[in-house]
Amino acid sequence: MESIWQASAKAPEFPALERDIKTDVLIIGGGIAGILTAYFLQKNGVPYVLVEKDRICSGTSGCTTAKITFQHGLIYDKLVRGSGVETARAYFLANRMAFEKYAALCTEIPCDYERKDNYVYSCDDRRKLEYETAALAQIGYNAELCESIPIPVDTVGAVRFSNQAQFNPLKFLYSIAKELNIYENTFVKEMVGCTAVTDNAKITAQKVIVTTHFPFINKHGSYFLKLYQHRSYVLAMENAQDAGGMYVDEKKTGFSFRNYKNMLILGGGAHRTGKTGGNWDELYGFVRKNYPQASVKYYWAAQDCMSLDDIPYIGNYSKRTPMLYTASGFNKWGMTGAMLSAILLSDMVTGVKNDFASVFSPSRNILKPQLFLNGFEAVKNLLTISKKRCPHLGCALKWNSAEHSWDCACHGSRFSDDGKVLDNPANGNLKSTGI
Repeated sequence: MESIWQASAKAPEFPALERDIKTDVLIIGGGIAGILTAYFLQKNGVPYVLVEKDRICSGTSGCTTAKITFQHGLIYDKLVRGSGVETARAYFLANRMAFEKYAALCTEIPCDYERKDNYVYSCDDRRKLEYETAALAQIGYNAELCESIPIPVDTVGAVRFSNQAQFNPLKFLYSIAKELNIYENTFVKEMVGCTAVTDNAKITAQKVIVTTHFPFINKHGSYFLKLYQHRSYVLAMENAQDAGGMYVDEKKTGFSFRNYKNMLILGGGAHRTGKTGGNWDELYGFVRKNYPQASVKYYWAAQDCMSLDDIPYIGNYSKRTPMLYTASGFNKWGMTGAMLSAILLSDMVTGVKNDFASVFSPSRNILKPQLFLNGFEAVKNLLTISKKRCPHLGCALKWNSAEHSWDCACHGSRFSDDGKVLDNPANGNLKSTGI
């Protein structure tokens, strides 16, 4: 199982850390958010070290569909109704800032960057689209409500953001990373204050930034309540449609479309990690019906952290940890989410005031309906009888027959059939229990 990005870009190699070191800023996690944060710190002359437990971009960053857009589903109507016009406008401006930063960087980096219109469609509720365009008008953006779109899905219309973008994320990230101060195969097994303990060394820092997809330090921030994880599945195929743009269903379980060179990239089959869903079977069924001449060349899956209110958590890990920072909960919009995180976090650790910081604060109000759903899921799985328990917080593991893995429905940790950890927040392999 390999993504089209992993097949088309060669990763630079970095050494493992073998000696104790000191630095101003330690970044834990070598995905897109960590790499971009390191890039901005280096540009600002700040001493830093980035450590990655495996190879850089070996997780979600290499498995994205790589759409760069500040149209994140139908979020703006939800924000206007739930948080007010000013919060919705700040979210829009912050993500547009991140979008524009990509536009500037991608002119200098060969990464197949292309401008494309982005569409969010609905299959059954046109009112949602009308509400979204009205909300966008309130915050000062003129989106188009389209009657039809050229994909083989029955819709009631779509909201269009013109002049958005797509690219090859690994060509972009590998080019940036090759000049950075990175250690691969360096697993942080324990944090003692601002000192990270690895198998072979200790890293003492003044400030620590955790960009490990799901924050792995449980004793701060209550991320085990504030986040859950969602899996989605992707096919890349030849002899299919040139869709001419980027398209995504407003429902998390719908289909997404974009092209890369001569291939159509189709996403869908999504479900909460540890639950059942359509997975690749749903995608292959769609292809057989709508693209019978297509030939699938690549297939892969991605995992996304979902926040309580559809706004990422970017900033201090908790109110009580002024020297510890994190970025997570990108809600399937990790391209702009990661860039925004890098901008905000590099500003925070260097003492630069950023007007958008309060909107994304991890310490904001968590009394949202999703909190209670997350709590219910955790209690239910803790009480489920199972020989396979997640080492993160002890929840029951479920067998994922599509991917041959043991998955945790509480917080999204995943393990191979022989017990090796595949996705965090679990910070280690399964103990020997017959697996």
